[in-house]
Amino acid sequence: MRLTGAILAMAGVALAGCGGEAKVADGDWRGQMKEVRMAVRGSEDDPMITRRLNGYKTYIGRATGLPVKLFESSDYNGTIQALSSGQVDIATMAGGSYANVDAQIGELAAPILTVRQAEGETGYYSALLVKADSPYRSIQDLKGRTLGYVDFNSTSGYLFPRSVMRDQGIDPDAFFGKSSFAGGHTQAVMALENGQFDATIIQAGGGDPEHGFTTGAHYTMARRGLVDLEDFRIIWTAGPIPNTSVVLRTDRPQPFIDAVRGAMAALPYDDPETWRDIGQPDGATFTAVTRDHYAKIIQLRAEDIAARRNGARP
Repeated sequence: MRLTGAILAMAGVALAGCGGEAKVADGDWRGQMKEVRMAVRGSEDDPMITRRLNGYKTYIGRATGLPVKLFESSDYNGTIQALSSGQVDIATMAGGSYANVDAQIGELAAPILTVRQAEGETGYYSALLVKADSPYRSIQDLKGRTLGYVDFNSTSGYLFPRSVMRDQGIDPDAFFGKSSFAGGHTQAVMALENGQFDATIIQAGGGDPEHGFTTGAHYTMARRGLVDLEDFRIIWTAGPIPNTSVVLRTDRPQPFIDAVRGAMAALPYDDPETWRDIGQPDGATFTAVTRDHYAKIIQLRAEDIAARRNGARP
């Protein structure tokens, strides 16, 4: 997702804002780590991703005095497993992915920061998208129809909306005629565009259901000329969902953890121009989070897995 790339870019720039070279009294931690390893999920709907990836190495390397190695994955599970196995030191991930990591390694990984909008919001939404020329006006109109999810580990594209459906009296495993995974938010939009699904669920942000949204895969694709926004319509939303977080391995040297946390938190104030350049609106900042911020998502994931084990289909 676009936010994932943006936050990692923020991390790199923020670390550079610490005054250039890292200033840690005890330099032994550098010898222990030898390099900084970051997990990033490639975003085919974000044309700025390559530029941001290069920024990670420059800024984090300058701040820590260590070379930076990037582990880029094409799917959610690649990033999850890289952090869970200890192959990387830092990653950004949505709540569903973090819940997966938490189930595997518990306190060995911890979320530390997320983005808070100027209005105080720290969340985004799931959006049920249909073609504008379709007859569907509400989720009830989709009974027996085909639905596309994003990925099993997607918070907005699978886990969260299914929970809300159940709360509203809809069993997602029986209500829809057929459902399957598209593999990503962009792929979900394209599958809908090509008629593979009657509806699909993707992420939407930069607003709310009452006032509309400004961000999401279909918005990014429209800006690139890949689709026309007028071809789609949102007929149902679920949220807000806790924003993507920066997650660190807690078994890394404490000076490294402190440097990353402090530098990133200072970015909106130290370099507001860069903050805007990487897609964050004026007034938005980082705010500290802990595992408790994602407790509901962790619970929802456990419940969904239990339902699947009892024979529910995706």
